[in-house]
Amino acid sequence: MRTYIKKAAPPEPQDKTRLESTVRSMLADIAENRDEAVRRYARELDRWEGSEFRVSADEIRKVEKSLPESFKEDIKYSLRQVTGFARKQLETLQDFETEIDPGIILGQKMIPVERVGCYVPGGKFPLVASAIMSVGTAKTAGAGYVTACAPPRDANGMYPYTLYALHAAGADEIYNLGGVQAMASMVHGCVGMKPVDMITGAGNSFVAESKRQLFGAVGIDLLAGPTEILIIADETADPALVATDLLGQAEHGPDSPAWLVTTSAALGQAVLKEMDLQLIGLPTRKTAEPAWRDHGEIVVVGSHDEALAVSDEYAPEHLELMTARNDYYLANLKNYGSLFVGEESTVAYGDKGVGTNHTLPTSRAARYTGGLWVGKFIKTVTYQRLTREASRRIAPVISRICNVEGMLAHQITADVRAKRYA
Repeated sequence: MRTYIKKAAPPEPQDKTRLESTVRSMLADIAENRDEAVRRYARELDRWEGSEFRVSADEIRKVEKSLPESFKEDIKYSLRQVTGFARKQLETLQDFETEIDPGIILGQKMIPVERVGCYVPGGKFPLVASAIMSVGTAKTAGAGYVTACAPPRDANGMYPYTLYALHAAGADEIYNLGGVQAMASMVHGCVGMKPVDMITGAGNSFVAESKRQLFGAVGIDLLAGPTEILIIADETADPALVATDLLGQAEHGPDSPAWLVTTSAALGQAVLKEMDLQLIGLPTRKTAEPAWRDHGEIVVVGSHDEALAVSDEYAPEHLELMTARNDYYLANLKNYGSLFVGEESTVAYGDKGVGTNHTLPTSRAARYTGGLWVGKFIKTVTYQRLTREASRRIAPVISRICNVEGMLAHQITADVRAKRYA
């Protein structure tokens, strides 16, 4: 039986009609009017009056000289971690060919997506590390050309740290462009861009909706909502550390859920008190406090088995383990975006560059998908090759299946081979 020391109110049904209509109108406008529409939205929404959207090599060099060496070294470290892990993932993806039956040879090939568009959000927190997660991973996968966009912060363009990270990660072209207009421009090849085959990146509700509507014309990484954290903890956990990590994610925004599932009511009560204490001095209290107040939960369960079941039901984006049985959870948990095993690891490590990717499924999507990884940028394609004898042998089987389905033209393609190779 689960009990709640703190429970969030059920989410109110959202009417996205206006959002969907606004984005649909913008996308149609850009598809028809291209550069003129993009420039108009850039002026209205980003206040961008620059004559060019693409960042020049001189501008990149200027920013590179202006930033502290410590930041450049940190970016190099994170990039090395993320791309190193991506290369290890890439090694698990193999071309192969097998003779599955005499004369029937089937194969698999791994082909990287040729052109990728990567978006890095600006907003309240410019997610510099997103440049590494998207551009760096796409390049490691073998993407032939990467276009990167980030919204301008002022008349000089995007956040300099973001620009440097995009360049360091290997972007082939970089544009001062945000929001729906950035996504549509990458897809349609506006303002001098090469049109892409796939778009990635987080952003606000307009960016997410534009990705949803553009999916099909291009591929996407995934659709992400507000970020989430769930911590499973028992009586061995430090309540102050649990509270710190919950607030670490709650600062993303007032709609970011933070959940604790615990086998110890005493720990749950202690964490509740710690949250109030730590919020007092938290620099980002303005966003973290309403997130915790409106979306935070503390769930007490009767066993580790029940904690595991509750966590799998929530299917959180980020899942931390602070228990005496972490290996049990690692072996048995099924639904999460990324798992942080033990108090020594924390979500911030994954978000900023320990090596795993921080683009992860939210809103219970972890029930059916993982996050961004090197394989997302690779198409797994198949081929077949048959001997004449094998083609003659399989033709009657395929013919009969086609006949049952009523697909008579399909049946003929099998029948003519049965006669041809008799």
